Amino acid sequence: MPTLRQLTADLSSALETIYPASEAGSIAGQILEHLLQLTPLQRRMQADAPVPPEVADQLPALQARLLHHEPMQYVLGVAHFAGLELEVTPATLIPRPETEELVQLIIEEQRHRSALSVLDVGTGSGCIPLALCQALEPIRTVAVDISADALAVARRNASRYGCEIDFQQLDILTQTPTVEPHSLDVLVSNPPYVLESERPLMRPNVLNFEPATALFVPDYDPLLFYRRIAELGTTLLRPGGALYFEINEQYASQTLDLLTGLDYTQAVARPDIFGKQRLVRASREKVA
Repeated sequence: MPTLRQLTADLSSALETIYPASEAGSIAGQILEHLLQLTPLQRRMQADAPVPPEVADQLPALQARLLHHEPMQYVLGVAHFAGLELEVTPATLIPRPETEELVQLIIEEQRHRSALSVLDVGTGSGCIPLALCQALEPIRTVAVDISADALAVARRNASRYGCEIDFQQLDILTQTPTVEPHSLDVLVSNPPYVLESERPLMRPNVLNFEPATALFVPDYDPLLFYRRIAELGTTLLRPGGALYFEINEQYASQTLDLLTGLDYTQAVARPDIFGKQRLVRASREKVA
């Protein structure tokens, strides 16, 4: 039987035809870890152990899908986010590290508060409200998305982790979530923000597989979703409530101007781990 080391090296070598060597190695390692239910440390420690045929036999089909640029997370059907293992499908975006940073910012700022009410706009797999559910235990969480298929995935993820979330299907540009006015403590969104003109710059594993409705925004109105969500926040957030966005780094200053123009206070852009202005937060002023 082939060893774990051999199978990982073979898969990595095959993937180097479309990915940089370091990324190919990472993908190969994660594939084997998933199939064998090993941690990265266990995989390294058991590198010379033989791999059972029932596991090794799965690799050719998985490799073929990966070589067609299908994202690893869709191939496996799972993605890891903020310590959670979440189901993902082509109906949902694959959660990104930047979004984990957005969640961590919310947790840092809100951990001292109790009885939180949260709304997530464009929930996809449900990664943001689920991570907040685990960390903050809000008393009410609402999550909305335009896609019925995405919401079905999010509901399954919520059920797995025992989180009570009110999922609502709607088009945020034309409809309003069922939330009491001035009741929210947290309004968060990672809406579409990739310009249509940026399509040629995107890798095939994103462009050909992830849902376009969750990615792209018209060039003529890059702040389309931010404007609408921020406007809703003026009536849905309670005094002292906070708004959190993941943004296109090109539009940090414009996003801040939009928020201050709507009378948000303490509006700031924060860099992600790569130094890009990707996180924005702002507050609704407390009534004196």
